[in-house]
Amino acid sequence: MGKKKKPFLGMPAPLGYVPGLGRGATGFTTRSDIGPARDANDPVDDRHAAPGKRTVGDQMKKNEEDEEDLNDTNYDEFNGYAGSLFSSGPYEKDDEEADAIYAALDKRMDERRKERRELREKDEIEKYRMERPKIQQQFSDLKRKLAEVSEEDWRSIPEVGDARNKRQRNPRHEKLTPMPDSFFSKHLQSGDKNTTVDPLQGLGGLNTPYPGSMTPGTGELDMRKIGQARNTLMDMRLSQVSDSVSGQTVVDPKGYLTDLNSMIPTHGGDISDIKKARLLLKSVRETNPHHPPAWIASARLEEVTGKLQVARNLIMKGTEMCPKSEDMWLEAARLQPGDTAKAVVAQAVRHLPGSVRIYIRAAELETDGRAKKRVLRKALENVSKSVRLWKTAVELEEPEDARIMLSRAVECCPTSVELWLALARLETYENARRVLNKARENIPTDRHIWITAAKLEEANGNTQMVEKIIDRAITSLGANGVEINREQWIQDAEECDKAGSVATCQAVIRAVIGIGIEEEDCKHTWMEDSESCVSHGALECARAIYAHALQVFPSKKSVWLRAAYFEKNHGTRESLEALLQRAVAHCPKAEVLWLMGAKSKWMANDVPAARSILALAFQANPNSEEIWLAAVKLESENNEYERARRLLSKARSSAPTARVFMKSVKLEWVLGNIEAAHELCSEALKHYEDFPKLWMMRGQIEEQSENNDKARDAYNQGLKKCPHSMSLWVLLSRLEERVGQLTRARAILEKARLKNPQTPEIWLESVRLEFRAGLKNISHTLMAKALQECANSGNLWAEAVFLEARPQRKTKSVDALKKCEHDPHVLLAVAKLFWSERKITKAREWFLRTVKIEPDLGDAWALFYKFELQHGTEEQQEEVRKRCENAEPRHGELWCAESKHVLNWQKKIGEILTQVAAKIKNTF
Repeated sequence: MGKKKKPFLGMPAPLGYVPGLGRGATGFTTRSDIGPARDANDPVDDRHAAPGKRTVGDQMKKNEEDEEDLNDTNYDEFNGYAGSLFSSGPYEKDDEEADAIYAALDKRMDERRKERRELREKDEIEKYRMERPKIQQQFSDLKRKLAEVSEEDWRSIPEVGDARNKRQRNPRHEKLTPMPDSFFSKHLQSGDKNTTVDPLQGLGGLNTPYPGSMTPGTGELDMRKIGQARNTLMDMRLSQVSDSVSGQTVVDPKGYLTDLNSMIPTHGGDISDIKKARLLLKSVRETNPHHPPAWIASARLEEVTGKLQVARNLIMKGTEMCPKSEDMWLEAARLQPGDTAKAVVAQAVRHLPGSVRIYIRAAELETDGRAKKRVLRKALENVSKSVRLWKTAVELEEPEDARIMLSRAVECCPTSVELWLALARLETYENARRVLNKARENIPTDRHIWITAAKLEEANGNTQMVEKIIDRAITSLGANGVEINREQWIQDAEECDKAGSVATCQAVIRAVIGIGIEEEDCKHTWMEDSESCVSHGALECARAIYAHALQVFPSKKSVWLRAAYFEKNHGTRESLEALLQRAVAHCPKAEVLWLMGAKSKWMANDVPAARSILALAFQANPNSEEIWLAAVKLESENNEYERARRLLSKARSSAPTARVFMKSVKLEWVLGNIEAAHELCSEALKHYEDFPKLWMMRGQIEEQSENNDKARDAYNQGLKKCPHSMSLWVLLSRLEERVGQLTRARAILEKARLKNPQTPEIWLESVRLEFRAGLKNISHTLMAKALQECANSGNLWAEAVFLEARPQRKTKSVDALKKCEHDPHVLLAVAKLFWSERKITKAREWFLRTVKIEPDLGDAWALFYKFELQHGTEEQQEEVRKRCENAEPRHGELWCAESKHVLNWQKKIGEILTQVAAKIKNTF
């Protein structure tokens, strides 16, 4: 009976079924269940996988990264898990919006703290760089100073020493001593075969330490035969360069040297570069044989390299290939010698009969004047329209023949202005007028013809026609559409001025001076034009501009003043006085114009006329201080002291000012009336106690009378009223120094510096006080402090230069010029420095520069005059003297000490200059 079959047999096992699990068996897997084992570097089945997924290891890493790390070590109580808990989930649109919002918030918060964070980072970086600077930063200040090092300083830097030891620096070369003939003779006789000298042998002789037996049959050395052999060899060498018949040398030394020079290439390039250039040019010639520049360049290359014949051959071949090239024929004529060049030019003319340049070159090749004329006339037959040919031909002719040729030239070239003007210059007056009229008809748009016509009329005395011609020129040119260029016309006027045509020059200026200028800009523009004309040497143009400006602006004081200064510098005394008479008629309230007129009369020794001018000035300006004082000066300079006193008395009553009182005191003081001067000074101080010059005069009057206590009181009272007057402080300190109170003088100057900080005058006096006392160290210290406080004071820098020792003065002067480049005191100090070094030319240049920058500095003129007295000629000395008198300097420490002294009050500028120069000592 068969068994009943189980129902689960043949059916698949349920999911997760492990056989024997109920009996306690454990499940296991075999290789067949999971597939074969694979290495991490084995490729995956997908042949087209991405670069990061092509191996098994890459995919395993990817799977590990995709799994979220939810370990406790990756959890933080505040921030949560370090990674995203939902990174494996789908990324939807609302996730994207949330991320964008959070990113915007992060960006906003970052911007709020950005400025503070950047400042903090910047401070940290700066602090770090300060603590640990780079080597480049450590030497940056020194590298900047290298820009100030001059070429001389670079050259004076010593060479770097050799760091090697003595044996390496001075290697001992092998010493070779030439042996005398007797040495060889002796050893030849002994039969020795040694080639070196044994160091073991003694100094007693040259015997071999191990002598061998003498070789028999050894001959002795005949010195006479050796000398004969030498002479024979020399004769053979000389016979190669000598003539066997006459015995004279056949080598021309000059020609030989010339040949050597010809072998030296005159170019500066490399041989390989020349070969490349030659190859390139050859390729160009072969590619395009009808291209003239290629042939010309090839010929010039060979010429530069010294192969002149090759260059000639090339250029002649080029003329065959390019017979219609003007440049080619001209280059061929240049390279060929004289007669051959003429033949080349003749050939060129046959090919190019209309070339002006070839005809000019043919004329230049001719040495005879008649041959040149013949060539040019032949050229004019073929090319009659060439202005250049006509001009060249006319230049070779005599005036009469030139006139005939020009008559024909203007027919052939009616549009050439130069030919018309040249013909007009050669014709008579009547014919010249006709010529110029024809020229105007043919060329109605050229201004030079009109200006020449005006100059022609002026040269023949018809000055009334000049104005009409210029006016007609402006009208005609405007009608023909020509723009009137104001600058060009003014340049033409300047040329007329330099040619002596004054009326034409003035007419042109009057016609064009107002063209193209706005009304409000007229005065400024005209003044600039006049200055430009003066700088170009066209004085009549400038005079015409001033005359026109004065017609347009008759009441402008500044225009009258400029015109007056122009006449003073460049005109005559009569023209100046005539101008000033017109000026005071139009501007009666301008005191300076009255004073200039009176001074001009006074300088001409016409005192009554000067008085009458001042009288008219009084009527126009009844209470003018300047005119009162000018009248007083006029009378006092002419020894009319009573009239001067009366004038000052009237001035004190009608126009009382501090200057009037000061001049009154000064007049009495210089005349020796000390009591009257003292009384006037006291009266003036009642009204003008804040005027420091009155206190100075009072103190100086007391010093002159040797009343030092009263002088001290006067200065102290003045300083209470005028604490900012530097001169009062200086006078008081010098008074104390003179009486021996050095400490008190020093204290006064310190007090002055406290009340007037940054005052160069007080600092300078303090430095000089210590220097005069012999305390040079203190003076140097004070100077350093002074230059710190007043870094741009030229006076202090000039003094500092000569406080230094001689070797350091040049460096100090360079520093002074950097700080005060245009200060006259610094320039004067540099001039003195060159003078002390006996650099005469440079010193003169710097003196000239100083007096040009500041002509009012009397010290510069005095030092310059002293310099010329020692190193200049009489003409140079006289020139400095005249320039000083014209400049009329009023300032300067040395100058004022002499010019304001009571004994020198009537001396002229030239006398004061001589006196100051005599007191200057070359102690610098």
